[in-house]
Amino acid sequence: MKKFAGFLSVTIVRTVRRDIAQYNRDDEEDDTLEETGWKLVHGDVFRPPPHQMILVNMVGTGIQLLGMSAIVVVCAMLGMLSPASRGSLMSAAVFLFCFMGLVSGYHAGRLYKTMKGRNPIRCAVQTATLFPSLILGAGFLLNFFLIVKNSSGAVPFGTMIALLIMWFCIDMPLIFLGFYFGYRKQPFTHPVRTNQIPRQVPEQVWYLRLIPSSLIAGVLPFGAMFIELFFIFNAIWENQFYYLFGFLFIVSIILAISTAQISVVATYFSLCAENYRWWWRSFVISGGSAFYVMAYAVFYYNTKLSIDGFVPTVLYFGYSSLIALTFFFMTGTIGFYASHFFLTKIYAAVKID
Repeated sequence: MKKFAGFLSVTIVRTVRRDIAQYNRDDEEDDTLEETGWKLVHGDVFRPPPHQMILVNMVGTGIQLLGMSAIVVVCAMLGMLSPASRGSLMSAAVFLFCFMGLVSGYHAGRLYKTMKGRNPIRCAVQTATLFPSLILGAGFLLNFFLIVKNSSGAVPFGTMIALLIMWFCIDMPLIFLGFYFGYRKQPFTHPVRTNQIPRQVPEQVWYLRLIPSSLIAGVLPFGAMFIELFFIFNAIWENQFYYLFGFLFIVSIILAISTAQISVVATYFSLCAENYRWWWRSFVISGGSAFYVMAYAVFYYNTKLSIDGFVPTVLYFGYSSLIALTFFFMTGTIGFYASHFFLTKIYAAVKID
């Protein structure tokens, strides 16, 4: 996997350097030559996407989850959080998620201004409510099944109220504060101007369409972490202790790198096919590995677990869906920012009139 990632990096760097050298050489030799390849769409590549507010909400949520996960994994790896105490890990994750709302709001606000958004209050509210409402709503619904069954694993009513208080009194105000400062900040600078009239996107071959690209691109990131996923599922569903946080840290780094690489490659091929609509594509394609996480959950259910009854099955697939959704937000955000950084660099390196 490491060799393949290295080969992929070297290949894309050489290809892009060759393209840049050719474009600049052609520009010096003859200004009348027709532009080709990804340079052809330079006037549309930074055009704000449709439904930009929802994309900003999802990217902001991904930043919040990435910050929370990184700090928890590092603290657990250094022995600051005991793996034997699941309560301490969960409490630390919840508190960090709330306090990372400041960073999430800042990035969402600045990105929304970059996309020329005109309704920052609504965007801030949606960023603050998107993921917590999904998680808490689904969690409370699943917890209702446990209460009906009189299960000892049901979350007490007082804990649910405490989570709601943390959401409304810590997470939301910090997101609003971060969004305020982010929206006042200068937007991200882009090296090329956007044309007034958008280009027509030609018909794409089947493997460059969104769903096939997402399924193909999701294989590499999932392959980097599927062994670790087995131990995580054992810890969650087989009631085992998880001590491999050092290994999890290394796997997380490899996962982030492979996700960024596959997003850059997919964006590059899309632009070469004159499809400049990369904003949503970079997020969705990078999050394609979440489909395989959910598929692995189905495989794990059929091969490793002996679950009987409707309620246990609903609980398993409900929580597994939340895990896959969380993974989608995190990997999608990594791929989005990787593609944005990549495009900013390559278009700044070519001479454009």
